[in-house]
Amino acid sequence: MSRLRMSVAVCAVTTLVLSACGDSEAGTTTEPVAPPPATSQPNETSAASADSGSGGEASDLGLPTIDPLDVPSGEVAIAGSSTVFPLSTAVMSLWEDEGGPGYPIDSIGSGGGFERFCVEGASDISNASRPIKDEEVSQCNDIGRDPIEIRVGTDALSVVISQGNYFAQELTFEEIATAFSLTDPGATWADVNPDFPAHPIQLFTPGADSGTFDYFNEEIFDEAEPSPILSSIAQIVGEDDNVTVQGVAGDGCTEGDLASTCAVGYFGYAFFAENADVLQAVGVDGGDGPVTPGDDSVNEGTYPLARPLYMYTDAGVVADKPQVASFIAFYLNRVNDVIGDVGYFPAPESALQEAAEAIRAAADF
Repeated sequence: MSRLRMSVAVCAVTTLVLSACGDSEAGTTTEPVAPPPATSQPNETSAASADSGSGGEASDLGLPTIDPLDVPSGEVAIAGSSTVFPLSTAVMSLWEDEGGPGYPIDSIGSGGGFERFCVEGASDISNASRPIKDEEVSQCNDIGRDPIEIRVGTDALSVVISQGNYFAQELTFEEIATAFSLTDPGATWADVNPDFPAHPIQLFTPGADSGTFDYFNEEIFDEAEPSPILSSIAQIVGEDDNVTVQGVAGDGCTEGDLASTCAVGYFGYAFFAENADVLQAVGVDGGDGPVTPGDDSVNEGTYPLARPLYMYTDAGVVADKPQVASFIAFYLNRVNDVIGDVGYFPAPESALQEAAEAIRAAADF
């Protein structure tokens, strides 16, 4: 199977673990760690208006430094990716700790988030673990919205097995594709690779509304439509990644007992990091040998399933709701304070700067 494109390298950060719930709608509180030294220069010409809730100074990204206590009143509706959810809740915790109002964050998958944002027009910010699709942009345009892409970080999609699994610590793209194409309920790991022991296999996957599903299908199945996953024996867990954690960790895989089931699933790195005591991250071989997800492999660009994380908004939304612009500016200024705690990796400085320039232009900061 041909190896697909590798994701871009990202800035270094030490990964610390923060408890993250795959489908909870409540924010997660964390103590921020000191951010890495800034490498970009402030935009000295940027000034924040009083209405934006700024302290009157520009951040290193050229955005106003937002005081949440001074932010205009009003709601901000946020919905989308379960992968971005723990990162957004961590930033929201900082926001609330500094006196800002709480805004709801719904974990409904990237596809569900874009439907709410582009079809229903019912959200102000759409979280996504994949880029917006052309048809979704068209849907946004149909309701008068022109999506603004905001890069907020990087994830390493993690293929996971239980601590008891003794043979599948390294898998090729082809083996992963074979596993998630199995349709026989009686299939075993020997059907994935004849050299593997014939344990019954169990598979866990997010649903088709998930950006994680889309990215996995894109990388492993060359964007097959429909995805073979949907007709396989895989259990679809929707947006609740905790079901995958529990199902894989509790599989009972035991060496020497071929009646015991051995499971495999996948989700964002944050969920693996939080559950590393009961799960193993598979070394994925995209063509250059097996590589496990982590600081070094993501920073060096060698892990083949690293992917960008996004938020989307719209200039009209920002104009009508200045609190949206204030929250996004705060998010970009502070995201690297917590991203390592959550279990993700910073976006490249150039990508953060581009996002900052986009929101600065939309908000007329």
